[in-house]
Amino acid sequence: MNATKDGLSLAPATGVTPLGALVWAHFLNDGLANYLPGILPLLAVALHLPLAPIAGLMSVLLFGQMLQPVSGILADRAGGRGFAVWGPVLTTAGVVGVAVTRSYWMLAALFLITGIGNTVFHPQALSITRSATHTRHGVTMSVFLIGGEIGRALGPLAAGWIVATMGLKYIWVMAVPLALTWPWMTRLVPKMTPKKREGRPIQWRRHLKPGVALIVFSGLRALLLYGMSTFLPILWHQRGGSLVEGASLVTTFVGVGVAGTLGAGAVMDRLGKRTVLWGASLATLVLVSFVPLVRGDWLWPLVGILGITAFGSIPVTLLIGQDIFSENPAMGSGVALGLANGVGALLLPLWGFFADHVGISAAMWAGTGMILASLPFIAAMPTHPPVEHS
Repeated sequence: MNATKDGLSLAPATGVTPLGALVWAHFLNDGLANYLPGILPLLAVALHLPLAPIAGLMSVLLFGQMLQPVSGILADRAGGRGFAVWGPVLTTAGVVGVAVTRSYWMLAALFLITGIGNTVFHPQALSITRSATHTRHGVTMSVFLIGGEIGRALGPLAAGWIVATMGLKYIWVMAVPLALTWPWMTRLVPKMTPKKREGRPIQWRRHLKPGVALIVFSGLRALLLYGMSTFLPILWHQRGGSLVEGASLVTTFVGVGVAGTLGAGAVMDRLGKRTVLWGASLATLVLVSFVPLVRGDWLWPLVGILGITAFGSIPVTLLIGQDIFSENPAMGSGVALGLANGVGALLLPLWGFFADHVGISAAMWAGTGMILASLPFIAAMPTHPPVEHS
């Protein structure tokens, strides 16, 4: 492999850069880890379940992400690339198992396995990506995140199409792209240098206030993202729409959000992290207030623009997490992404319980409250890397 010591800048003989392999791995992993919204309406009918337990399945899928800080610590200690290349395999195993069971509790167990695979992948892959460059971290991180967001966008649509045309027992087809490309991918993903055991210890007390602010802000954002992905297809189905059309709402929400992720990285490199956090949050607040009011085809452009603003702050908070926990950046990624996402996942059934009582359209108004509650925590998050003292 013709790569620099940084690992990602030069292309090997195949013409594909190691960063390209990481983006591809992220695309496959997140497509397999986030396909569930595309088949939730069918599961709700097949299992005769109200919204709260259906939202609970999404929570189980996402709950394993709370272990990402632990995965990050282990990844930093172990080094290499094992977490980044074997995580998607575990994610896929849970998806394949769904093809052969109809038990609610077995499905919950399989979704938990998928979530754990997702947890194993992200911290090490994020750490490898950031270590690749010394400048323009925002753009580099955004490029990596785009792979995952495209996967998250297409995963529900692919799952909805497979189930609608062939049946749930063929959901294993989702695993074919990983099976075909995994050997190539494992050779191209760079190795991570292990963290020295005698390195700086994590200063937990110093990081408490900014860490809590990061978790609360990112957790409320995750709750909004998961709620939209869970309830939009069900809302459309309740209004008489098809399974594939409902899944395409999630595809639009997440897929168009790619522009927000890439744009946020560029704006952050030029104007700073806080500008992106405030701009994305306030725009999301305005747009989410229109979701309960809009019907018909206008819902697609609305959720597309909402995706741009809602996903725009993700690369910023990932870098902030790595800055806060600079002694262990992979763990910082796990806190900013996994632990915060887990908080959102735990709260999702409460939103589903609320929706059961007031209806999905009315329950969508709760999204504005989540954004409002997150705004005070922006000021408590550091927006510059810590100054190292010799």
